[in-house]
Amino acid sequence: MDILRIIVAVILPPLGVFLEVGLGKHFWINILLTILGYIPGIVHAVYIIARRQPA
Repeated sequence: MDILRIIVAVILPPLGVFLEVGLGKHFWINILLTILGYIPGIVHAVYIIARRQPA
């Protein structure tokens, strides 16, 4: 499932973050980063998805 989220994060970074954490602070930070530059939004989204602790 993480692979799908990372693919979504590359295409549309805020959606990838939303799928991972919902409408929290990281979602809004990612919206801002994506507006300021597409690449920072992607980096942040992939970081948020990859940092999750395995269950």
